[in-house]
Amino acid sequence: MAIKQTGDIAAQRLSSEQLACEFSDIAPLLDASAAAAAANRCHYCYDAPCVNACPTQIDIPSFIRKIGNGNLKGAALDILSANPLGGMCARVCPTEILCEGACVRNHQDAKPVAIGALQRHATDWAMARGEALFTRAPATGRRVAVLGAGPAGLSCAHRLALFGHDVTIYDPHEKAGGLNEYGIAAYKTVDDFAQREVQWLCSVGGIEIRHGMALGRDVELDALRKQYDAVFLAIGLAGVRELGAAGEDLAGVMNAVDFIKTIRSARDWGSVSVGRRVVVIGGGNTAVDAAVQSRKLGATAVTMVYRRGVESMSATWAEREFAQTNGVTLVTHATPVRLLGEGGVVTGVEFERTLSTGDTERLVIEADMVLKAIGQTLVTVGLDRELLTLDGSRIAVDANGQTSLAGVWAGGDCAASGGVDLTVQAVQDGKLAADAIHAQFARTGIKAA
Repeated sequence: MAIKQTGDIAAQRLSSEQLACEFSDIAPLLDASAAAAAANRCHYCYDAPCVNACPTQIDIPSFIRKIGNGNLKGAALDILSANPLGGMCARVCPTEILCEGACVRNHQDAKPVAIGALQRHATDWAMARGEALFTRAPATGRRVAVLGAGPAGLSCAHRLALFGHDVTIYDPHEKAGGLNEYGIAAYKTVDDFAQREVQWLCSVGGIEIRHGMALGRDVELDALRKQYDAVFLAIGLAGVRELGAAGEDLAGVMNAVDFIKTIRSARDWGSVSVGRRVVVIGGGNTAVDAAVQSRKLGATAVTMVYRRGVESMSATWAEREFAQTNGVTLVTHATPVRLLGEGGVVTGVEFERTLSTGDTERLVIEADMVLKAIGQTLVTVGLDRELLTLDGSRIAVDANGQTSLAGVWAGGDCAASGGVDLTVQAVQDGKLAADAIHAQFARTGIKAA
């Protein structure tokens, strides 16, 4: 069976006005009356299940009550004390399976309290006004190196800085933010929000960010351990899994993370090339972001193909529905066999598809662009083997993020912390590690030389 399509890769399929509309904010900010109405639906539960469902344990009933009372500063303080990247998490968290999924309102009228929107309402208010919510403790003389300026690294740095320690963040990119800056769909974080959040977070003082500095290339772990009192590894998963299928090197085949990064880095969306017939291989949030943005850039046919059923996809039901309502076709139970090409250019993908009867068939989906979104891997350059788990896929850590090396902690996607690979979990990892580092400093009581 073949799905017939025609087309080629090109840029500027849509006008600038159309692109601006396509990439506008998908969840506009609540106004004051809408926020008050949403807040009034909260029961302010004792031992609230929404709090237990949040990896950063934000006191949700407390901040919602304060919004209802008009105390936005107090609400923002509740949120950002628990989650210093609360603004970004309000935009990208899968609230449908976390706080809102646990809301008791689901059992009453099948509609949870709009926790994510209310969280954004409060944090955006505070950031827009430059509210000084936190005061840094007196300087301790302690110095900590953080490798990676993504959610885990920024969270750890912010908390350590509040304790009075000096933090230097080393990051290989031109901009801080990690996946918040380079790995999330542009329509989720409009108006350069990731950078505005970084600036707000660093305004507490005591945090220096050094760009263009990669572990194993520009800095060495052993040297950092000697130079600083502690090191926190938040290097993420910078590698990309390969399909291992013939034709993977054809022109028109690229990693979905690189495609998303290209979009996020572009000054003009019209300059980003996209196929008319795009096939995205994968079933996670990266696959959804790549597929939807392909459509928004002007692709006429986008097919997202996953090797198992929807129940096994890491993308939530809300993400799947969003993709489909934006014109993305979803094909499940199909495994890529080979990529087809002509003249060195991809023309389609052949899949083996399992039918409901248990039989299999060969399915060819024609494509002039194929985006691979089958997972990311740890780049171990600059890491000692003893730091890694037995299979080498992550950095081994204890419950507080401490590694097997003295004075070295790790968190976020790079660490085997047992949590889910979400921004909010990375923030929590950074918090826990910062608390553990600070506790160790308090025990030893010796300042840096």
